[in-house]
Amino acid sequence: MQHRVVVLALDGLLPFELGIPQRIFGRSIGTESGGKGGRLYDVVTCSIRPPGPVRTDADFSILVEHGPEALATADTVVIPASYELGPVFEEGRLTEELAAALALVRPGTRMVSICTGSYVLAAAGYLDGRPATTHWSSADHFQRTFPQVRVDPDVLFIDDGEVLTSAGVAAGIDLCLHLVRRDHGTAVANEIARRTVVPPHRDGGQAQYIHRPVPEPQFATTTGARAWALARLDRPILLRDMAEQEAMSVRTFTRRFREEVGISPGQWLTQQRVERARHLLESTDLSIDQVARDAGFGTATSLRQHLQAALGVPPTAYRRTFRSSADIAPGGTRASTRGRV
Repeated sequence: MQHRVVVLALDGLLPFELGIPQRIFGRSIGTESGGKGGRLYDVVTCSIRPPGPVRTDADFSILVEHGPEALATADTVVIPASYELGPVFEEGRLTEELAAALALVRPGTRMVSICTGSYVLAAAGYLDGRPATTHWSSADHFQRTFPQVRVDPDVLFIDDGEVLTSAGVAAGIDLCLHLVRRDHGTAVANEIARRTVVPPHRDGGQAQYIHRPVPEPQFATTTGARAWALARLDRPILLRDMAEQEAMSVRTFTRRFREEVGISPGQWLTQQRVERARHLLESTDLSIDQVARDAGFGTATSLRQHLQAALGVPPTAYRRTFRSSADIAPGGTRASTRGRV
């Protein structure tokens, strides 16, 4: 049975953000044995009113064919941003109409916001005591309006189990791809990222997109060092080795790396090795020890610790969730050709 995603279209919505769930979830295809499978999600769009037009922030409206009753059928609800949130944005409270619509959502439904759609989740109480994010330009206002929410303005998205929030605009793509990866594994998420012509995973957070009043001129980049490191993740990589690739001192390289990527070189290397391990666990029949070596963690114990910290599950459990022995071809690789981009 398909997982139903219901997208709540509010007046003043941003058309780009409204289209993200349909583009990511609506195009996600299963990877059955032989590389064939059906659509994994059923995506519908609804309004808080009976079917009809909904205003956008552009010079056109959209015709929504479902009313609020669709929310009662959702496994996941996605709320994109709107520029006409009224008391939700100004006072942190839901309108009667919006509150009545959200009351139809079944307990346990996964709730997702894109950009300032987080205001709706917060006003409805879904974010009380939880970590959350929103567009960096609204983060301070969001925190003042909802002091009970633990706001992190630097990340692209936050996954807090059944409640997830994303930063501004395109971060909605990152979050939706993350959900596909969480639901169905790296191979499916990478394939939809490939078809959408976006990276399956972006480094760093939204801090790297915030305008600085007096930006430091940048004549150097760490791109070459990152490419060099990715080609040798299975071997020891020292910070000074990466700095040498760009002919920089370690101090300058570390500062430049943080400016460009948003995290430290060590954090970035760990992220890349976790992604390599996930891919190998899903797409090969290698032993856990071999996966650990090929991903650069060295030992199964180290791999287990890092995967547990990043994903909350050990390697064997992750492999059971996202890998079927029926998909393994002779030689230890999956029969499907889908993989990392």
